[in-house]
Amino acid sequence: MTTSSRTLGDWFSEFEREAFRLETLDDYSQSGGVDAYQAFLAGEEQPEDFKASGWVTTVGDATRADKRMYRVHILSRPLTDYLRFELGWGYQRNMAAGEEFFILDTTDQANPVPEAPDFWLFDDATAAEMSYDGNGKYLGSDFHTDNSRIAEFKSYRDIAMANAVPFADWWAEHGE
Repeated sequence: MTTSSRTLGDWFSEFEREAFRLETLDDYSQSGGVDAYQAFLAGEEQPEDFKASGWVTTVGDATRADKRMYRVHILSRPLTDYLRFELGWGYQRNMAAGEEFFILDTTDQANPVPEAPDFWLFDDATAAEMSYDGNGKYLGSDFHTDNSRIAEFKSYRDIAMANAVPFADWWAEHGE
């Protein structure tokens, strides 16, 4: 583990080429967008502050600067309520800002990276390993820059991408 004066938020404006995210959980409901998630569950319209969140600005700024932001979510069906929200509202919103999404569906296949943690990988040089509690609440990140650890995170990314399909294709077949 490496300590850094940079926060995870800093990395989203400071990366130079690409930021990759691997999502492995079925529930991040306590980590942001809580009010929007409650609106989704209640069958309400998307709140305006969700539609125009800071994340949309972050993604838009990065993609306009020709930086790539993309992620793979490892999941299985049936989808949890949270995943229906994240994919149906969050991914659709973020795609409009330029973020790319891929799905690694393990419903009918083994997870090819079962030991992989949630993480962000910035420019193939710095990994932010994400920690969550059992209720989907973000607890913080450990930053890694050691070459052997970066090689591990790159391997997780490469295997996940090789086994994932573009979100739009997956959603057309399995979306709700």
